[in-house]
Amino acid sequence: MIGNRYAVLTPDGFAKSHLPGWENSECVVLISPALGAQFSLLSITMNKDGQGKGNTGKTEYFAYVVEGSASVTLDAKRHRMEAGGFVYIPPTKDIHFQGANSKLLIFQKKYEALDGVEPPKVTHGSQREVRSHPYLGHESVKFQALIPEGPGFDMAVTIFTYQPASALPFVETPSSEHGVTMLQGQGLYRVGSDYHPVQAGDTIWAGAYRPQWFLPMGKAPAAFIRYSDVNRDPL
Repeated sequence: MIGNRYAVLTPDGFAKSHLPGWENSECVVLISPALGAQFSLLSITMNKDGQGKGNTGKTEYFAYVVEGSASVTLDAKRHRMEAGGFVYIPPTKDIHFQGANSKLLIFQKKYEALDGVEPPKVTHGSQREVRSHPYLGHESVKFQALIPEGPGFDMAVTIFTYQPASALPFVETPSSEHGVTMLQGQGLYRVGSDYHPVQAGDTIWAGAYRPQWFLPMGKAPAAFIRYSDVNRDPL
């Protein structure tokens, strides 16, 4: 479903792509500037001996392991990641992803330098080790910030977990654009004035100032990972 400055994409409509540097891997471009976004989101499924090599150039990467295990080699050091593992990679880095029967989500954005502020360094970790906090004081909705706060970063990647039957009592209208992928559960996602049923594997892109709201459905918690652009003057 492609709407007014938003899109809701489901796995049954994903089209595989061939992307430079990736071998023995199934690549899907979920979000890109062709859609109207100012970032991209890739879904990479690495089969046996799957790998991806290259250099980030002017682009920063954030990779999250959805299924299986993978590794990335940076500065001659190999970082292993299980499901829930993640890594932030700044521009101008040689990268080498490796894995087998593993699935990654990779957010990409051209880095916007800030005068007088040192660019961020490689950051990696696991969702299990990231503390969760109530979102805007609501205990039934928790968030985990996977990228540290600080002016050097111009993107945020956050995991939100909703307990069954929980919902925020208001509709948000964020000034940043969002890229969302459902990680578990199901629910009803509002974008603008439209409501869409979503479940694990679905992806949503919403442009800036598109009203958004989520209602989990079912007896299990629902969770999604969300990209936002942050810390930069809009002009």
